[in-house]
Amino acid sequence: MTGAYIQPDLLSRDFGTISELVRAHARLRPNHAALIHDGRRLDYSALDNLADRVAATLQRDQVSPRHTVAICASTGIDYAALFLGSLRAGVAVAPLADSAAPRALEAAAADSGARILFLDRAVASAWPPAASAPDTSPGAVPRVVIDDRGPSGLEHWLVEQGTIPERIDPQPDWPFNVIYSSGTTGVPKGIVQPHSFRWANAQRARLYGYDSDSVTLLSTPMYSNTTLATLFGALALGGTVVLMGKFTAGGYLALAQETCATHTMLVPVQYQRLLLHEDFDRFDLSSYRMKFSTGAPFAPALKEQVLRRWPGGLIEIYGMTEGGGYCMLEAHKYPNKLHTVGTPMPHHDIRLIDEAGRELPGGETGEIVGHSPAMMSGYLNQPSKTRDAEWRDSTGKRFIRSGDIGRMDADGFLVLLDRKKDMIISGGFNVYPGDLEAVLREHPAVLEAAVIGVASPRWGETPVAFVVLKEGAHAEAANLTAWANERLGKMQRIAVTMIANSLPRNGAGKVMRPALREVYLASPPRFEGGNPLADVRGE
Repeated sequence: MTGAYIQPDLLSRDFGTISELVRAHARLRPNHAALIHDGRRLDYSALDNLADRVAATLQRDQVSPRHTVAICASTGIDYAALFLGSLRAGVAVAPLADSAAPRALEAAAADSGARILFLDRAVASAWPPAASAPDTSPGAVPRVVIDDRGPSGLEHWLVEQGTIPERIDPQPDWPFNVIYSSGTTGVPKGIVQPHSFRWANAQRARLYGYDSDSVTLLSTPMYSNTTLATLFGALALGGTVVLMGKFTAGGYLALAQETCATHTMLVPVQYQRLLLHEDFDRFDLSSYRMKFSTGAPFAPALKEQVLRRWPGGLIEIYGMTEGGGYCMLEAHKYPNKLHTVGTPMPHHDIRLIDEAGRELPGGETGEIVGHSPAMMSGYLNQPSKTRDAEWRDSTGKRFIRSGDIGRMDADGFLVLLDRKKDMIISGGFNVYPGDLEAVLREHPAVLEAAVIGVASPRWGETPVAFVVLKEGAHAEAANLTAWANERLGKMQRIAVTMIANSLPRNGAGKVMRPALREVYLASPPRFEGGNPLADVRGE
């Protein structure tokens, strides 16, 4: 008997938990690989036992259901096991970005109310002094260093092998995890996702060809919602998850070929780097059934390349960590819709509203709001921000505001235009950076492009472009500006183009526009005669 036989029965229920699915797989296929990382392999029986030890240890330490623990570490099997064991104890997890600044980590950990901090040695050595007081200090949060073999390490913290925790039955509205938004300033914003959210994720995984024989290769950070949705979806179906730490194109391709990967989740910039690898076409990727992308805009030309050069289907998923409605583009089925992010998923309701919150008819441009079975409970400790993120229709139905601007085409496919906050208002006209970036990417020398708005005494705001050139290509910044402006509308024209070695991105692959704005403000190009459209070189 294989895990495939239990999946339809358990996953067809209105609600269940990832933990019980893993336990069921451990009983039916105890020796089947659950997690693989850097030469280490953990089968379902061992994963189930380790999760039990984690849950029992949390109970020993009086970490109660609906409390929170925080994990801040690099990718690894113990990270996944700690997450699963915490869930088994009914404890929520706050996965923190190990790439974040120490002060931001301290603020997020404090905001989450974490009862224990699980760190690796690299993070522990950089943790702010205020948070590193001895565990005996009043109010200090105990720390466990996952990869330390000494008294502060994971193995020393855990109860002995074979210890069985008290059974806990999490309820649908209990917090599963708290994911902190990737903002660079201000108070951290913790997105609370309940168990019902992740259960809906697991049920959706059946639609994508996941099963007990699938092999999922994950190379995105463990703190990312993208990673967690894929990780728990794959484990829910009894498959094997291969974890990759630091992403490199060559390393990924070799691992994909070696493990006969069937599924993967990548952000668009990773697809770009893989396809640019000089040996891409020499690797055997024929085992792939499905590839996914989310988290950042996916250029139509890049989607077309993936379809043409990489076996298996390609699905782009558009949505937010907060939940709300999701759209899905099955690119292999709709090659003429690569400029869209697809249609609303089953049981997902996507609508468009204007600035006043009025619902717009089809075909008009507005802010995207969505409702689905998987929605956040709210922002932790920030009820006013939660209310600001919600919109309700005339019946009182709750939607989450995306902050994105889009429109539905005649066939019901969503065309994503831009982030509302990134929209440039120039001379009273709305200018969408995505439109300008698409034109710049058409230039034969341009690999990537990002456009921001900067203050202009004449127009209010004016567009400034940052471009990354293809390897071996050469182009003058001023010539790129002129080339693009010949193809843009009068009110879209770019003021200046700046050539960069790379674009700053967060862990989810999104371009960090505030960082680009800082670069521009640090050394703004001089505009001749006060004309923001002068022929200026800004290399």
